[in-house]
Amino acid sequence: MLKVENLHAYYGKSHVLHGVSFDVKAGEIVALLGRNGSGRSTTAKAIMGLVDSKGAIDWKGRPIAGLRTYEVAHMGIGYVPENRDIFPSLTVHQNLLLGQKGSGKGSRWGFEDMYQMFPRLLERQHTEAGVLSGGEQQMLTLCRTLMGDPDLIIIDEPTEGLAPKIVELVGQYLQTLKARGVSVLLIEQKLTIAMAISDRVLVMGHGSIVFQGTPEGLRADTYTRKEWLEV
Repeated sequence: MLKVENLHAYYGKSHVLHGVSFDVKAGEIVALLGRNGSGRSTTAKAIMGLVDSKGAIDWKGRPIAGLRTYEVAHMGIGYVPENRDIFPSLTVHQNLLLGQKGSGKGSRWGFEDMYQMFPRLLERQHTEAGVLSGGEQQMLTLCRTLMGDPDLIIIDEPTEGLAPKIVELVGQYLQTLKARGVSVLLIEQKLTIAMAISDRVLVMGHGSIVFQGTPEGLRADTYTRKEWLEV
């Protein structure tokens, strides 16, 4: 579905990504791992057209490099940024409504699905999003993106700052997406959840991919874990 080849990205004169190449297949969860500053979030932003980049980005066989962010989104790629971009003065339900494309008819997902997966959002549906806890805001951000019925969802650090029970809930949520045919590119620092739910893992270091393989392969690769992941 998604194929990235020889991707370079820049912040002004700063060269951040150096020839990144990988793919995400249909119905697959791929984890993008690495320390802070390794280039993981920049990779997501480059795919979404949020930073200057060079290289090939193909989505379902069509080139999308150079497209505007809303154009990429309308082609079926959802993006959940690390900063939980909610609309604080709108209610939970209104935030979800804004995530819909068009009327929402024909979508694989609806309000009932969101509230069934996260009952806490049902309880808070008429509450302004700005007063939600960090975990509730993360649930809302994930669900709002899903309301747009993407075929691929890119999620940046979804478990950052969350309690262990909520982290477990997020992991179940991502597996539910896979079961419904949605591909996931998961940017994560917590190895436990990434290794438990991913089909494949990528490790980044200094703006390049330094490992591609299965979770089992990474567990067996002591050098890569010590050199590029462990503190």
